[in-house]
Amino acid sequence: MSVQVPAIPSSSPSKGRSGGVERPLAEFHASVWGDHFIKYASPSYSTKFKFLGRVEEQVEELKGEVRKMVINAVDKPSQMLHLIDQIQRLGIDYHFEQEIDAQLERIHKSYSQLDHGDFKGDDLHMVALMFRLLRQQGFNISSEVFNNFKDNEGNFKKSLITDVRGLLSLYEACHLRCHGDAILEEALPFAITHLESIDERKVSTSLAKQVSHALKQPLCKGLPRFEARHYIIFYQEEPSHDEVLLTMAKLDFNLLQEQHQKELGAITRWWKNIDVARKFPFARDKIAEMFFWMVGVYFQPEFAVARNILTRVTALISILDDIYDAYGTLEELVPYTEAIEKWDVDAMDGLPEYMQAHYKEILNLYDEIGSDLATKGRSYRLTYAKEAMKKQAKWYFHEAKWFHTGYTPTLEEYIPLALLTTGYEALSITSLVGMGDVVTRDAFEWLLGDCKILRASQIICRFMDDISSHKFEQKRGHVASSVELFMKENHASEQEAEEELQKRVVDAWKDINEEFLRPITAPMPVLTAILNLSRVMDLLYSNGGDHYTHSKTELKEHITSLFVSPLPI
Repeated sequence: MSVQVPAIPSSSPSKGRSGGVERPLAEFHASVWGDHFIKYASPSYSTKFKFLGRVEEQVEELKGEVRKMVINAVDKPSQMLHLIDQIQRLGIDYHFEQEIDAQLERIHKSYSQLDHGDFKGDDLHMVALMFRLLRQQGFNISSEVFNNFKDNEGNFKKSLITDVRGLLSLYEACHLRCHGDAILEEALPFAITHLESIDERKVSTSLAKQVSHALKQPLCKGLPRFEARHYIIFYQEEPSHDEVLLTMAKLDFNLLQEQHQKELGAITRWWKNIDVARKFPFARDKIAEMFFWMVGVYFQPEFAVARNILTRVTALISILDDIYDAYGTLEELVPYTEAIEKWDVDAMDGLPEYMQAHYKEILNLYDEIGSDLATKGRSYRLTYAKEAMKKQAKWYFHEAKWFHTGYTPTLEEYIPLALLTTGYEALSITSLVGMGDVVTRDAFEWLLGDCKILRASQIICRFMDDISSHKFEQKRGHVASSVELFMKENHASEQEAEEELQKRVVDAWKDINEEFLRPITAPMPVLTAILNLSRVMDLLYSNGGDHYTHSKTELKEHITSLFVSPLPI
């Protein structure tokens, strides 16, 4: 069923006063990308793709070569760890998931006896690499393996200070720490201090670049596609790089890039047909940025349908957020919240035209999703998706009511609601809708229960967002954030408030790390999707900036690197 509403006249929502009503407009900047990506959706453009439909056979041959490399390294643990690390960092590990898991399981079973052959137990780089790879894979290796690198006084040995590669591996390993990993709490500042003061004249250019990049973006918090693009360049500069791995990584990256270009082209065309810039001029017009976000959640070809659903639903949630947060009056928001709860075309009657337009798009999109799910026997998923959207509207309304009535909550009142208004419960549920048989009804129920990894993801999203954007939000008129509330209740400075909230973010990352330790509570692809939602936040809201809302600089470069510029072959 396709819902029709009258065309929106040119006098519909505009910046400033509307119909004599003062609105808390955010003045978001115009779309950075416009219609740029639409060309990729054209059937005639398919002949211009240089990789899609042309190099798949070559990639398959290279996959066979890499599998031989894995077989040849079976009895050489050091070589195996290096190989797995390279495969993962080059972004081609999704082709070899079973092989990698089997080899790391073998190493985990015998790591306490590994100090022989090509593996040295006093090699900080190797021990830290082994620790990180095993923890990433869910094997609960003890952090006490790092006790060997302390002196008799309990301090890290001075000889480690000049071991740059070892320090870098230790630094990356520290980000896999869980609650109670005391030695890693000590190791992290030790590693950071000495990595920040390395003499770049005494290390290779490639290693110096890797250190600089890692200090800005730890590997385990980085988006896999984005980090792969960086590492391919670093790896190419290594004199000892393997041509098979490098060639496969480049071809695979460019092949995926063209796949993503086609997807983004189709989504941009859908967005253009909605006519967002005219119908919702108060909203953030960021469909390319939204797609970047969702490729961060899952980039693999088999999740194309899931990506499409998640991007489009989240794009409509973003407009919903701006309706409640940056345009709608309280008198308008009451009936709109009720309409979303009713989920019926007749509920549009009496709504302002901009709300009718948005409501129409919600109903149409969910009808489309429901039809597709029905053909696959997965209609139950639509119920969870609809309920997530209804709850999101209620939570946005509750927050908007605080603002419009001038109510300032306590921090204790604010946090539970603020975690929900991140939208990360709705995004997590929606992320499962288009996934394959790996997702069952149990996965949805698990998310809706006392889900530790989801709460951790919400904490990371909320506090990083508040730290980055609270000044911008307060200038335009917004409910007080956790920063202002902490300052008020604790008579603290802005810096003290931000440092306290950042500690909670650090603890949330530990919760996420613990959720990946076996036995896991949900299928690995489901856990990984939620982890990746947190990784996106780390990238978009790092260093005190909101690179999603203000997307003309860093985020534009990120999108260019993933969806515009191929790697030179």
